[in-house]
Amino acid sequence: MTPPAAGPQLSDRQRLNWLRLIRTPNVGPASFRDLVNRFGSAEAAIEMLPGVMRASGADRSVRIPSLAEAEAEIEAARRFGARFVAVGEADYPPMLRRVDHPPPLLAVKGTAAVFQLPPVAIVGARNASLAGMKMARTLAAELGRNGFAVVSGLARGIDTAAHHGSIDTGTVAVLAGGLDRPYPAENGDLCDTIADRGAIVSEMPFGWEPRAQDFPRRNRIVAGLALGLVVVEAAKRSGSLISARLAGELGRLVFSVPGSPLDPRAEGTNGLLKDGAILVTEAADVLEALAPLVEGGLPPPPAKLEEPPDFSATPPPVDSDRSRVVEALGPVPVEVDELIRHTGLHPAQIFMILLELDLAGRLERHSGGRVSLVMGDA
Repeated sequence: MTPPAAGPQLSDRQRLNWLRLIRTPNVGPASFRDLVNRFGSAEAAIEMLPGVMRASGADRSVRIPSLAEAEAEIEAARRFGARFVAVGEADYPPMLRRVDHPPPLLAVKGTAAVFQLPPVAIVGARNASLAGMKMARTLAAELGRNGFAVVSGLARGIDTAAHHGSIDTGTVAVLAGGLDRPYPAENGDLCDTIADRGAIVSEMPFGWEPRAQDFPRRNRIVAGLALGLVVVEAAKRSGSLISARLAGELGRLVFSVPGSPLDPRAEGTNGLLKDGAILVTEAADVLEALAPLVEGGLPPPPAKLEEPPDFSATPPPVDSDRSRVVEALGPVPVEVDELIRHTGLHPAQIFMILLELDLAGRLERHSGGRVSLVMGDA
């Protein structure tokens, strides 16, 4: 495995505390960022977290992983030949740093050099046709020969074909479970080969068996890692269409390979074309659309976590403030600025109330910084 690139690095103690914080129940990438911004460090946030959780109305005390547990996971990663890369470090995938709320820590096995290639994702049906798999493999191979890294999710069918097509030029597999739990198990050998020549990544703990709800999170990383996403085959309701929607929300280009109207596996891809996706019949279609993004260069990623509102002259929120925010929220996503205008509360107070709701599992975060109340709490 290639050693970490030169650049800012967390200390061992910081990495342990980052891992403890992100492994705490109900602490996701957004609440992790907010806690670190609010309290100055992951270590300080861990100290303050029980009090914040009590204010959130959580019905049970928070269970923060111990230092020993974090050390054990880091050691498991080391034995596996992997490491945890933080969002501010040089080896963190550049495109993923640009999404809203990127994973604070990413488990990586392989070479970070693959992240420096312009990336494009290829996804599609698990029950793919032979023609679809041939198309995915051909696209991946041609994109790889033109200097692109191919990103996919290691699933059966189209994902597997895309990885095989780009195995010699650079491919990235995003796992829904821990790095040591590739899914499907039949792709274990492929996963090992990818790690030898490219990279496998996951935001999930080691030993984590993927559940149904983990795959949309994986799809978000697949979309976030790439400049654009190509859908080869997809039924009307499929995870590939979720990836395409996420890619569009993240400002990535969405491509689609047309198929026969008589094939259910083409219903989703043909629908994407009707909705404005870029039509793909050969790799040149993708290369032409991505060329301006590659040649023009990307803006530099954010240098640090966002600054929180100034809390110094603002009283903390009280129960009546919390009630006003909960009453204003519902299942439909709204912008935080709209919430501030409606309630008349200070941004710092809104910031803390949303953080409390997030930690209590009552808040859902959406693209563009929008928020909604989890159904059942409205």
